[in-house]
Amino acid sequence: MESLERTVAQHRFLADLDKRHLQRLARFASNRSFKALEMIFSEGDEANECYLIGNGRVALEMPLLGCEGIRIQELGEGDVLGWSWLLPPYQWHFSARAVEPTQVIALDGRALRTRCEEDHDLGYELLKRFSQVVVQRLVATRMHFLNFSGPRPTYEPAVPVRYPILEE
Repeated sequence: MESLERTVAQHRFLADLDKRHLQRLARFASNRSFKALEMIFSEGDEANECYLIGNGRVALEMPLLGCEGIRIQELGEGDVLGWSWLLPPYQWHFSARAVEPTQVIALDGRALRTRCEEDHDLGYELLKRFSQVVVQRLVATRMHFLNFSGPRPTYEPAVPVRYPILEE
């Protein structure tokens, strides 16, 4: 347990977190590994873990127009994977696939939610950190689609759009 606690404490995502919080988080932690191309989780499935990436790479994907998975972002050492465990309905908003053999520390999301309800200081610290992750994912998704190459569909509404307030 001591080595797992040290690994949790040294992870970039948890930098400067109070030592007592780190000790508690280590209780909900376990080592996990994924093979290259292995699915870690799929969009829409129940989300009850998050992952601190130790080494390896993970691709965040989302389905688009019948495609199996469009890569939105790639994560690596020091990144955190998964914020959906934090907010209802506790379902993954993206899919994640190991790009290469990947080692992570898995944190039990159910236990974390319970602990955050009991210890609002810990909950607030985690909420601040995971809020930044959510923003990063939104930006990555937006940038991906802004840079999306290929034919751009044209849209012409069947009925002309009118803005009466502007016509006055």
